[in-house]
Amino acid sequence: MSNGLLRRKSIDVGQHGDALARTLSWPHLLALGVGAIVGTGILTLIGVGADRAGPAVLLSFTVAGAICACAALCYAEMASAIPASGSAYTYSYAVLGEVIAWVVGWSLILEYSLVVSTVAVGWSGYAVGFLKGLGIMVPAAFAQGPALGGIVNLPAVAIIAAVAGLLTLGTRESARVNAALVILKIATLTLFVAVALPRFDAANLHPFAPFGLGSVAGPDGVKRGMMGAAAIVFFAFYGFDAISTAAEETKRPERDLAIGIVGSMLACTLIYLLVGMAAIGAIPFVRLGASPEPLALILRELGRPGVATIVAAAAAVALPTVLLAFLYGQSRIFLVMARDGFLPAALARVSSRGVPVRITVMTATLVAVVAALVPLDVIASLANAGTLCAFIAVAASVLVMRRRDPTMHRPFRVPVARIVAPAAIAGCLYLFTSLQAVTQIAFVGWNGVGLVVYLLYGRRRATLGSGQ
Repeated sequence: MSNGLLRRKSIDVGQHGDALARTLSWPHLLALGVGAIVGTGILTLIGVGADRAGPAVLLSFTVAGAICACAALCYAEMASAIPASGSAYTYSYAVLGEVIAWVVGWSLILEYSLVVSTVAVGWSGYAVGFLKGLGIMVPAAFAQGPALGGIVNLPAVAIIAAVAGLLTLGTRESARVNAALVILKIATLTLFVAVALPRFDAANLHPFAPFGLGSVAGPDGVKRGMMGAAAIVFFAFYGFDAISTAAEETKRPERDLAIGIVGSMLACTLIYLLVGMAAIGAIPFVRLGASPEPLALILRELGRPGVATIVAAAAAVALPTVLLAFLYGQSRIFLVMARDGFLPAALARVSSRGVPVRITVMTATLVAVVAALVPLDVIASLANAGTLCAFIAVAASVLVMRRRDPTMHRPFRVPVARIVAPAAIAGCLYLFTSLQAVTQIAFVGWNGVGLVVYLLYGRRRATLGSGQ
């Protein structure tokens, strides 16, 4: 198969001429994961989820978290067995073959670009409001894209530039700033739970599932029900996959990657359950679902406007951790694709500080253009579709490698892999079917374009170190 579409990259991971600096340990990875996972998802999507599922959004978070947990275990095994940059793209290339790796890489480009751009636009809204409170007015023309009547969203471009600049300074420096902001973020959510949970009212849980437990499309095309909401709040959980892109910069990848991936998922699941229970029990879900800032709304309705202001301000300060994690992850995936010949080789060069500056700048430019000009509220769920594709590929890789090479050294092994990996695949497929039809069609179209690019450009440029 060495000359076919399913030719595989050798899984013997060696050093590259331009090696990244190994500066990260498991606490850095844990903070990177929590920073990526806890962000706009829990701050805003709990309101969207409540609108689509009612109080049953608590089950939506549980289902989405369980599926992500199965996928996280699969990521941990593959990351420890193949400690190389590239995440799901690299694992797919080593196990499933080149064309599948291309589809996964193309899907990850979609996922990371939309996440970074969406968060940047969301942060822009917080920043403009904060500056307005200080008496500094940002003209509407420079605070939103053309589709919303503006010219360019300059605050979104500015925050992407700032995060990219931090990443070019060095991975260790970026990790330290990220860890500090993650602590601020966790403290903010702890403050919310401390204020809201004592006001829990069981009456707000009735009716528990007003739209049912499945996923049914309404006249507006929006899918409601517990599983319909799960397909959206799934966005709130992923981010741990960004950890696996740090393999080449981790001091002890065989051990630390698994700790970072599994540890961040466990921590974030606990955080989400506590925040979700406090939010749903505090006020009727109808009011919760109508707000773009549900946590601040709850605090104001509980008579704590001062705390609401603190939570909103802290959220704006801490949101860049999501940008940092995903911009970091996307630049590393681009780096590996450049090494493999799918992008110009010059982009894979690493600076004297062990940082891929060129690829980081290119990645930041790409997502800044999208954030500056495009309103992403309609297509943001495309990021979920791209992630589901990657999760399925990683779980499939675990099953294939268990059968192909059962004696392979695996520092971390998925417990009961014959159940966990198929559960991840089945769960992701079901969540994909629960997405809106327009999202599914757009995802298929995106990958259709990607396959054309691969066949006309990528396939003939691919340079495998050793095929199998």
